[in-house]
Amino acid sequence: MGINQRFVEKAEALLPELQESIVTPKRVIDVIADADAFQGWSAEETISLEELTGSSLGKDDSFILDFGDHQVGYVSFTVKPVGSPPDAPLGLKLIFGEMPCEVAESFDSYNGWLSKSWLQEETMYIDILPAEIRLPRRYCFRYMKVMVLDTSRKYTVAFSDIQCKAVTSADTSKLAPLRDDLPDDLKDMDRISIKTLQDCMQTVFEDGPKRDRRLWIGDLRLQAIANYYTFNNYDLVKRCLYLFAGLTLEDGAVSACIFEKPQPLADDTRLYDYSLFFAATLFDYYKASQDRETLIELWPTAYEQIEIALRRLDERGIVQDEEKWWSFTDWHPDLNKQAPAQAALIYCLRRALWLAQALDKHGEAQFIQEQLNLVTQSTIEHLWDPEQGFFISGETKQVSWASQVWMALAGVFDTEENGRLMDRLFEEQPAVGMTTPYMYHHLIEALFESGRASKAVEQMRAYWGEMVKDGADCFWEVYNPADKQLSPYGSNLINSYCHAWSCTPTYFIRKYKL
Repeated sequence: MGINQRFVEKAEALLPELQESIVTPKRVIDVIADADAFQGWSAEETISLEELTGSSLGKDDSFILDFGDHQVGYVSFTVKPVGSPPDAPLGLKLIFGEMPCEVAESFDSYNGWLSKSWLQEETMYIDILPAEIRLPRRYCFRYMKVMVLDTSRKYTVAFSDIQCKAVTSADTSKLAPLRDDLPDDLKDMDRISIKTLQDCMQTVFEDGPKRDRRLWIGDLRLQAIANYYTFNNYDLVKRCLYLFAGLTLEDGAVSACIFEKPQPLADDTRLYDYSLFFAATLFDYYKASQDRETLIELWPTAYEQIEIALRRLDERGIVQDEEKWWSFTDWHPDLNKQAPAQAALIYCLRRALWLAQALDKHGEAQFIQEQLNLVTQSTIEHLWDPEQGFFISGETKQVSWASQVWMALAGVFDTEENGRLMDRLFEEQPAVGMTTPYMYHHLIEALFESGRASKAVEQMRAYWGEMVKDGADCFWEVYNPADKQLSPYGSNLINSYCHAWSCTPTYFIRKYKL
């Protein structure tokens, strides 16, 4: 691993102080099977909170609390005995869910390929009652299910003072108001995407506060641009950039993600597009903050990512497509990544060129310009199929949505031709589609940048708008309106329902002044 200790120390000096707020549950609910609801479950109020706290529960009793909105924080409550003095420990099981499915379906049925330990549950035995319980783990939830595993025949228990100390590094006082005449559905999208960003803003920009709780650079890039139009927390972006620059892989490549604790550490995952995005993220940061000192310090890392990326080109000037897991782009299982990765290279070369020119790095700017010209020409020569009117990818010459979207973003053609490419994309609907809000973000951006603003808003409504209709408190990691059980991990129980790369409707609404 390449460690620049000075950069790591600069990142640690930017550690934010988290804001705290106390949130209490709003109602007691039951989760019932509902074929018309998202994932087949809906929540209905049962008794009032006053009735719950005024009653006691024994073995096998349970209740579900609804906190009314998505929370990230630390739960505490008081539990006391009712009846005879407790002659046995109290056994409790707590389950936390972002969505109703997590408190309705048994975790024992989980068969996904991600670790079951990500499922949010806690089993405890309390020897001395009454007790004030403060859970040490941070949970991410709206719903909290409490199950009394056992007491004894002589006593029951009553619960009170249930609350969550919610935490974030986002300062909501910095939010600018929206236009009064903005349609209500776009206001809802803006509110929910801001809540998504807020709950992912902790000591770094986490990709998901339930799961993975790591700093991924693909998520960071999108969180950062949304942040520039909302919370304006430049220091948090800078902290993340210094962590990536200070903890590179052995050959100097920026890692795909960073662990923060017990000490900052780069994961050994490398992704072609994610390493390149360091340059794009630095470009966005400098454009927003005008922080020249940080640009000067981090430019060498950005430039090195360009050099490393160019080494993957074959003799034609096309990114080599060899391994299965070498570039991310999207979760679609059939997607070939060659053309999207080629486009990501062009996209980042353009931004690196701008930075080099801003820094008066004439030799580096000339090199980048030469490579940009060569790679762009190679792309048109080898990946553009004029008969189909689409870019192709891989040995099978696959036509996918991702390839066209990323080529439009890369600016291989001019705005007018990109607009026609987007029109053909919707007319012909290639079979290899999109599966994540991450990819949909890039579709929307490509539409705006190609002069198709009305189509962009239409697609926002068709995607994030459908999430709103399906009951989203925060926007989700993965969503397919035609397959609402979709999970890239084999189970919707493990999906992240507050996910960084889904926070960008607020960016579009505020940047393009919808």
